[in-house]
Amino acid sequence: MNVVEIENITKTFGALKAVDDLSLNVPQGSIYGFIGPNGSGKTTTLRMIMNIIYPDSGKIRIFDKEMRGTASERIGYLPEERGMYKKMKVRELLRFYGELKSGRKVNKEVDYWLDKLDLSDWADKKIETLSKGMGQKVQFISTVVSQPELIILDEPFTGLDPVNVETIKNAVLELRTQGATVIFSTHDMNVAENMCDFIFMIFKGKKVLDGTLVSIQDKYGSDTLRVRTEGGISTLKNLDGVEKIADFGQLQELRIAPDNDHQKILSEIMSRTRVYSFELAKPTLYDIFLRIAGPEAKEETDA
Repeated sequence: MNVVEIENITKTFGALKAVDDLSLNVPQGSIYGFIGPNGSGKTTTLRMIMNIIYPDSGKIRIFDKEMRGTASERIGYLPEERGMYKKMKVRELLRFYGELKSGRKVNKEVDYWLDKLDLSDWADKKIETLSKGMGQKVQFISTVVSQPELIILDEPFTGLDPVNVETIKNAVLELRTQGATVIFSTHDMNVAENMCDFIFMIFKGKKVLDGTLVSIQDKYGSDTLRVRTEGGISTLKNLDGVEKIADFGQLQELRIAPDNDHQKILSEIMSRTRVYSFELAKPTLYDIFLRIAGPEAKEETDA
């Protein structure tokens, strides 16, 4: 069963076509990652799913029905623009949001999530006293405390330190194990790779990727040679059969041109410097993202 079904939706703002003939299905119980550059149409798509704005054409079905209005106790939504009642205390704010959404007492759920996200000591503090990271965790709890079946998170990891990213990531994975369907947008390709059952990429309003990480990588094949060498990037220049080198300091990724033998390339590297490790691999999601939306793609378009 698909929790969200998007069929040929288009949305324009004046002369800008923000979303262009987009179709997408989100299976029940999955984690679906939305990626794309700033301004590509991610947030517009999420807002259309929520019925905050409406498509100019096409259809969106949630739980097999076209939704009317934004209020639904079955959906939790964390917008990109954060906002809470700053004079309220943490626990009372979470109870207020949870009861408003679900129509029932949520004391147990509030205490569970405060403990889960290490906020119990701040439960009786006002929102205005919280750090930015704490505030984001409180807003996350306000999104999920009513136990929605569909959870939509717009950039939930932005501005969080690695510890809090891990905390929210684990919380999302737990919600999935409990049966929730989660859609989130992110600029962190590692998070998308490691968490998502399916990944959708939108670029200039159009869908350019949609599927599992494996199915997306399979389209590109094993064209990446990852190497660690004694000489580093300086010894890898001007290699025949290499289209591009991505330098990560201690590690380099070499993109092999079509119809070239990686063994010959490796042999040439070994003749220049000591090789500590090497791996023939499929491109990472980060590399695929740059191929589609980075400077390299712009150069090809301009050419």
